[in-house]
Formats: sequence, C-alpha cells, structure tokens
Amino acid sequence: AGLKTLLLNVSRAVNRDVLITFSPRAGPSRLNTTEKGKAGKIHLPREIFQSLSSQTVTVVVTVLNIQQLGVFKEVNQTAQVLDNTVVGITVGESSISGLQDPVQLTFAHRQLPRDVTPQCVFWDTSKGQAGGWHSSGCFTQPGDKGTVCSCDHLTFFTLLLNPALDGSTAKALMAVATAGCGVAMAFSIFTIAFCIFIRCRFRFEETVRINLGLHVNLMGSLFLLNLAFLLNSGLSARTHPRTCRVLGGLTHYCLLCCFTWMALEGCQLYLLFIKVLGIYIHHYLAKLCLIGWGFPVLVVAVAGVIGSYGEYNIQNTDHQVIARLCWITSKHLLVHYITNCGYFGLIFLFNMAVFGVVTQKSCSLQGTGAVQGHRRPWKVAVVAAGLFCLLGATWALAFLTYGISSAPVLYLFTILNSLQGIFIFIWLIVLYYPKTKETSGSLSYITRHDKTTTASQ
Repeated sequence: AGLKTLLLNVSRAVNRDVLITFSPRAGPSRLNTTEKGKAGKIHLPREIFQSLSSQTVTVVVTVLNIQQLGVFKEVNQTAQVLDNTVVGITVGESSISGLQDPVQLTFAHRQLPRDVTPQCVFWDTSKGQAGGWHSSGCFTQPGDKGTVCSCDHLTFFTLLLNPALDGSTAKALMAVATAGCGVAMAFSIFTIAFCIFIRCRFRFEETVRINLGLHVNLMGSLFLLNLAFLLNSGLSARTHPRTCRVLGGLTHYCLLCCFTWMALEGCQLYLLFIKVLGIYIHHYLAKLCLIGWGFPVLVVAVAGVIGSYGEYNIQNTDHQVIARLCWITSKHLLVHYITNCGYFGLIFLFNMAVFGVVTQKSCSLQGTGAVQGHRRPWKVAVVAAGLFCLLGATWALAFLTYGISSAPVLYLFTILNSLQGIFIFIWLIVLYYPKTKETSGSLSYITRHDKTTTASQ
C-alpha cells in the first residue's frame, strides 16, 4: 500500500521521447495518446537514453503515498505535499544530472487555493541529518489544471504547497519596508554624526574611541544597505540585465558588511568584558575596517564569478510578480543559504553567547555593589537592550519566516530591523550623554583592573 512501480525496458537508440502517466490512485503507466484525464505526466527526453552505453535500459517510475509510508518528511515542515504524492524516476543504474533538455513532470491538480504557492522540489539526502526538500535545478511553471516541474536530474520529486501572501499583504509589506528604509537611513546619519561629535569633542580613552569607530562603521553599513534596497526596489524593473547583476552584487555586499560589523562588535565586546584586552594593537581600528569592508568583497567576487546575481521575482498567491529585485537568482539559492543564512547563523550564535556572558557579569556586579553611581537598574536594562540590537539579534527573525509563510513574523522582522538604527541611537544617547566624562572614567576602570571586577559600560 502506498507504493506503485512501473518498469520499462527502453532501447538506447530510441529516437523519440518517453511519455508516462502517473496517478496517486492508479499508479504509473505508459501514456496512450488518446487518453484523457487528470493523471500526471512524465516526459523523459531522448538525451537521457543517448548518453547511456548499453543497448537496453530499465526505466523505473515509483509513485509513493508518503502519508501511508511515513517517509519523506522534513523536520518542522510547514508546506504540504500535493496529494501526499512523491514520484521517483531512475533510468539504468547510473546517476543522471546536468541535463540540457530537462525532465518534465506535470502534477495534475484542480485550481489551487489562493493562500498557497506551488514549488517543485526533490529530496536531497545531504540536507540535514535525515534529508530534506530542495529546489535547486528545478523550475516551476504553475497552471490552473496542473503545475509543470522542469528538472535537470533524476531523483524523487514532488510539488510542495507553500503558504503564501495575498496581494494586499504583500504590497503593505513592501510599503512598510520602503518607509522603514527611509527612517533607518535618517537615524543612521544621526548616529554617525553623534558618534563623530562626542569622539572629537571629548578626550576619551583609546578603547572608547575604538568603540565609537566600530559604531560609526556599523551604522555606515546599515545606511548603505538601506540605500541599496531603495535603489534596488526602484530601479530593478527598468535596468539592463548587466546593471541588475551589479546592483544585486552591491546589495549582497552591503548585507554582508552589516553582518561582518555585527560580528566585529561582538568580538570587541568579548575582548573588553571577557578576555579583558590589555595589549596595544597597532592600527587596530584600521585592521578592523580591512576585515569589515574587505572580507565581503571576496565573497561577492566569488559569487559574481559563478553568475549568482540577476533578477529575482517575488510573487503573490495569484502568481503575479509584486516585486522585481536585483539579487541572488533562484538558480543559485545555495549561495544565499551559505553566504547569508549560514554566515549570519554563526555570527548570531557567537554574539548571543557573548551577550549572555556580559549580561551575567553585569548583573553579578550590580549585586555585589561594584558598579555604583550612574549604573542604575533602568540604565542597565537600556544598555542591555541596546547591545541586543547592536549585535543584530533582530535579524534572527528571518529564520522564523520559512519562505513567505508567516505574515505576522514578516511584519515584525521588517519593522524591528527598520528601527534598529533608532534603538542604537537611543542607546548611545543614554550611554554617552550627558555624562560623557563619567563614561570615559568607567572605561578607564575597565582596562586597568582585573577581569573579576570588570564593569559593563
């Protein structure tokens, strides 16, 4: 039950394509040209058979009902599998991939609900510990009576039904994101100006000057990222493909710069409050700038060489394109998963570990009375919240938005990251003004005393 297989012996010298039908109820069969119905179809191109060495090959088509078998289930999967049906295709005994003329699977279905988006996927055994669904190498062509999946390899395929945004929600999100970018840019400028003012107006310890320099660079990267997004959303629909690739690379570069400077903020926090840095490093801030602005160049250069950038379309439930962005193309989503999701995931884990240790030290010092005067509980709370934003914790909400599955989380992600510049600006005001001289003294205390009596700034 739940498994139906068709075996065909096909001549290698076949001069035409092979057509097969499959159905969750009837199983696979050879296609009769006069047959009509709602069965799915498999189109195997002649390229597959011409590349094989033997004269006769065996084609195996397997139709699985995963609800009955209990297999092909991804951890925390939010999307539904169409009719709980998975179709496996093998030709001969060798693995077939990189086809110029793709294999086409037509998944027959009625008109899909307005709140889902179909996606052609295959089962990737290398994803996670038990495997998972992946869309690399597959192209989705939705239709009213069926969805055509064109894939450049043979394996187990299915059609996922992802929860999608309706048109009004999608447009509202784009409006919020655009307005948020403007607000974030304004407060980024305010923060940079404030940091430069207090850095030049008051004679701080070198440690404080380095901290302010880090904040300036982080806010500068946030400003450039929001500017790149505004340019992207405004120009991507009218740009030349070559210009779009450049704009996509620029946006990716700015995003990686933000992540890198968040990581450097975490490293600086680690050196100050955990390791207690007491060694002078020549041109320390200049070396940090080389990492913060230089490392993303290498990543974007490699991604550009393999042709990762181009037009990326965002669709609503009616399959209408609501936004065209110059970004990493759908064919190179692995680049996005590695350089964005994976890279930020590592940074987030490190920064949150540092944040937890610093918070614990601050609370223990408050309890022992080592921190006095202006270090009151309310200020400790404000400083902790500011550090939380400075280390990029709000970006972690992206991991809760599987595709475009959760409109509330997307709203929260968009709003909080738009307000990140405001949070950091308020944090710096509370931290440095009007008691800038006291702040300088506290940092001097930090760098001169043993780490068991270290106080959080």
